[in-house]
Amino acid sequence: MRPSKPRWRPVYVGLGSNLSDPVAQVNRALESLAQLPKSRLVLRSGLYRSAPLGPQDQPEFVNAVAALLSRLDATAFLVQLQRIERAQGRQPDAERWGPRIIDLDLLVFGDAVAVEPGLTLPHPRIAERNFVLLPLGEIAPELVIPGIGRVAGIEVDDTRPRIEPIV
Repeated sequence: MRPSKPRWRPVYVGLGSNLSDPVAQVNRALESLAQLPKSRLVLRSGLYRSAPLGPQDQPEFVNAVAALLSRLDATAFLVQLQRIERAQGRQPDAERWGPRIIDLDLLVFGDAVAVEPGLTLPHPRIAERNFVLLPLGEIAPELVIPGIGRVAGIEVDDTRPRIEPIV
């Protein structure tokens, strides 16, 4: 019997930056995602500008969501995201929700549900973040997030920090 090949899984990644030319940082990270081993970048949302979630004395964020297909497992994929962050100069967070050059969040990995040290799937706050829901809804409105529901059915909270498309 031949060993089975790893199967392609749909993967969704949230991107954000508010330092060092955020538009360029997000675009650079998207280019890096397109080069990941055993993976294919298939869709990317437009760019969105959003108010910071944490301390307000920092620049606005630029956010996007990317859809990929990958043969990597979730842990290996997360390692690749962290590698991209380090290559772009991300330092270990000194301040929760503080300013950052680049932030890559593994939002959804196929139908995986996991709670492990350093990896929770789907992302635990995905349904609370307009800066994730709006770009995700742009590229995958019919996506069913395990344990949460269809993206198009999740209500966007108007009381959350504002978000607007970058034209």
